Amino acid sequence: MLELIRVFLEQGCQITLASDANSTEYSFDFTGLNVNLLSIELNNSSFDEQLKQIQPTMVLFDRFMTEEKYGWRITEQCPGALKLLDTEDLHCLRKARQDAFKAGKTFVEDDLISDTAKREIASIYRCDLSLIISPFEMGLLQDYFRIDKQLLHYLPFLSDPVTENQIAQWPAFSNREHFVTIGNFFHEPNVNSVFYLKEDIWPLIRKKMPSAQMHIYGAYAPDKIINLQNAKQGFLIKGRAPDSKTVISNARVLLAPLRFGAGIKGKLSEAMQYGTPSVTTSIGAEGMKGDNAWNGFVANSPDEIADAAVTLYADEKLWKQSQLNGVNIINTVFSKEKHIPLFLDRLLQIQNTIAAHRTHNFIGAMLLHHSMAGTKYMARWIELKNKP
Repeated sequence: MLELIRVFLEQGCQITLASDANSTEYSFDFTGLNVNLLSIELNNSSFDEQLKQIQPTMVLFDRFMTEEKYGWRITEQCPGALKLLDTEDLHCLRKARQDAFKAGKTFVEDDLISDTAKREIASIYRCDLSLIISPFEMGLLQDYFRIDKQLLHYLPFLSDPVTENQIAQWPAFSNREHFVTIGNFFHEPNVNSVFYLKEDIWPLIRKKMPSAQMHIYGAYAPDKIINLQNAKQGFLIKGRAPDSKTVISNARVLLAPLRFGAGIKGKLSEAMQYGTPSVTTSIGAEGMKGDNAWNGFVANSPDEIADAAVTLYADEKLWKQSQLNGVNIINTVFSKEKHIPLFLDRLLQIQNTIAAHRTHNFIGAMLLHHSMAGTKYMARWIELKNKP
């Protein structure tokens, strides 16, 4: 979201960031950015009046749940505004994989059919354009759900190139130590991967490297994660990272044994940006490397992951080559110089032909007519119910 905000600021856009979430000490500091912060109330028509004053020409929803809550208000108050959906990742894919894993079965595409999928796909249809972060998810939406490609746009992370000067400033192989993983513990794939590390992978690594340490960073760690702390085994729960760059840059190898999930993984892209080779699974690497070699290893069983981790940690030549592989991925797959012009051209094209674009999206028009009526009147009912 911050990358998209910066793209629009560079185009001279006036940006209002509207949110019904409360700010905390960890909220991003927008000081110095020309962004108007607007606090809004869920299920309250005061937002209608705020929209009338702002009159946006473009609205970007952060995940489909936000579009469900506010999309109908945008359609009523600002019917000409181009509606963008930032999917972040396909929630229905992540949930289907998680449910299949918990059921002890192999995920198949038909597992996608769920209430979450129906809501998410409906949201995609109601918007003029949805931003899809992974080529795998682009293919899934077009081939399985049969969504017209005119409603979708592939837009991964937007990264500045990693330069030779930055590479020269990275801590050297000999100055790095320990394995690291990082991730918010509100996110179930991260919780599961830490248990996978502790129970199945770390004992194999420690057998070959008795003095190795595994450092676990992540906000909102529940007691079941905190209780995994075992200093004798070198398995250390570190809590919220004060700065992810410092934590990842000083580690020798990042481990991300994700068994389910979707989208592309921030911890893995950061590892590439900071010169830290990684070991992950096929799920972890999905949609991230294109035709490039991974910056480390992709492995899918505890034995394979442990062997790859030990090899990468000890082999300096392989480790350095893995660093360069990561640089190549950042500078090609996630190149902002490549993706931003294509994105802006797409937006301009739709803005210039928005009436025809919407005419060809009959399913979206139908969903706006029917499903949004239900959301609208539920919100109206809640608003009346909350009045004293």
